[in-house]
Amino acid sequence: MIEALQFEFMRNAFIAAVLASICCGVIGVYIVFKRMLGLSGGIAHAAFGGIGLGYFLGVNPLWTVLPFSIASALGIGFVSRRSRLPEDTTIGIFWSIGMALGIILIKLTPGYAPDLFGYLFGNILTVSMADIWLMLVLDILIVLIVVWLYNDLLSFSFDEDFARVSGVSVNFLYYALLCLVALSVVMLIKVVGMILVIALMTLPVAIAKQYTHSFKKTIYLSIVFGIVFTAGGIWVSYAYNLATGATIILTLGFAFLLSSIYKSIPRQFSKTNR
Repeated sequence: MIEALQFEFMRNAFIAAVLASICCGVIGVYIVFKRMLGLSGGIAHAAFGGIGLGYFLGVNPLWTVLPFSIASALGIGFVSRRSRLPEDTTIGIFWSIGMALGIILIKLTPGYAPDLFGYLFGNILTVSMADIWLMLVLDILIVLIVVWLYNDLLSFSFDEDFARVSGVSVNFLYYALLCLVALSVVMLIKVVGMILVIALMTLPVAIAKQYTHSFKKTIYLSIVFGIVFTAGGIWVSYAYNLATGATIILTLGFAFLLSSIYKSIPRQFSKTNR
């Protein structure tokens, strides 16, 4: 791994892995505890419209994905809360419209769409310094907002009705959390692609939850596990010339499987002794 760090693209990849892991540890915990996986998946896939818009306008798709993802998140949240449509129906509508719009815009763009596969499935090895600066700014913004709203978000995540009775602005927190998910999607697109974003947000949290019941410790452990296994996935993909995004997810998935087996051994042993 030390030899790989002589290359700038590998150094950029490991920096991006750290920044992405911080984002996943902070936001992923809320997604898992609030059971917002469906909404998060809808936002991630609707963001493809922003990628298509970037190609169509001839700018870096990450800059157009940012406002498009936030608009999609607010749209999903607004329709889900204000209409009689079930939430999963609303998610499906925005999901399909975003994907379709992205495909149309890319088709209307003259020439070849470079690195489209990377936006879909991720290629952290192509992360530039400009991408890293954008990720750093988004990371700082996400952390500052979460710190500012920590207690209210904690109450909202565990018991929305109690939070409402306690005077917490539930609707504001709901839309704020959706926007934070949208910002996270933008950060993670270059790491694992929009198709695998949800896996990167949830797997480190799933591993961390096996070792603590504390909300704050879950965040910290998620960040640590994210950094370790994302970096490990990058190294494996580099060493064996594999797809980086998919390798990162498989590394996390394998770690989760081993962790689950390890944590189940004491329970099985205690049952046997009975």
